[in-house]
Amino acid sequence: MDCARKMKLSLSPMFAALGTALAMTLPVQAQVQGNATAGEGKVAMCIGCHGIAGYKSSFPEVYRVPKIAGQSAKYIGTVLEEYRKGTRKHPSMRGIAGSMSDQDIADVAAYYEALGKVEGATELPAPREPSAQVAQLLQKGACVSCHGDNYSKPIDPSYPKIAGQYPDYLYAALRAYRDDSHATWGRGNPVMAGMAKQFSDPELKAMARYIGSLPGEVRTVPQSRFR
Repeated sequence: MDCARKMKLSLSPMFAALGTALAMTLPVQAQVQGNATAGEGKVAMCIGCHGIAGYKSSFPEVYRVPKIAGQSAKYIGTVLEEYRKGTRKHPSMRGIAGSMSDQDIADVAAYYEALGKVEGATELPAPREPSAQVAQLLQKGACVSCHGDNYSKPIDPSYPKIAGQYPDYLYAALRAYRDDSHATWGRGNPVMAGMAKQFSDPELKAMARYIGSLPGEVRTVPQSRFR
């Protein structure tokens, strides 16, 4: 039996309840229908970072900004709402999200979901097996219970696809959840905080490196700043 299969079978009913618990912590999105075409005209503040492959943020430390094309519109909308409310505390992102209306958020989210779609795309190849050490860490964190098969099929569209995401970004995000009370980069999600607080920096980095190495559906689509 392979490691991934063992991990799934070993999850306790307690972990199965994590999805419900996390859903209860997420902001309720207004019922606004997003329009991807309209969203294309609203991403001028996004493409300077998210439209450049490998672009690195310099705050709170140097890491590549996340790939967002191909994430679900519901996840992107949830994240922007968290920045707007201050649950996620990155100053630049909070300023951008704070300038957006509910309709803006819905349109931008729809645009990036559509931008990641690849015509004729096939199923992702099977991921490589983690080392025994990393498999134990992933099992302890119950990551697959929310992020789904191959970490690309979240159990709810408000959760991110994390396979193939930049490892340095994943590591920074996990630390932000763990250090959730920090004034400028903490992330106030109690479920993710509870998971991340179990691990040391080297352990978080090992998990991020493995998940980031997997084939995934998120990507950066190069976009010109001058449109």
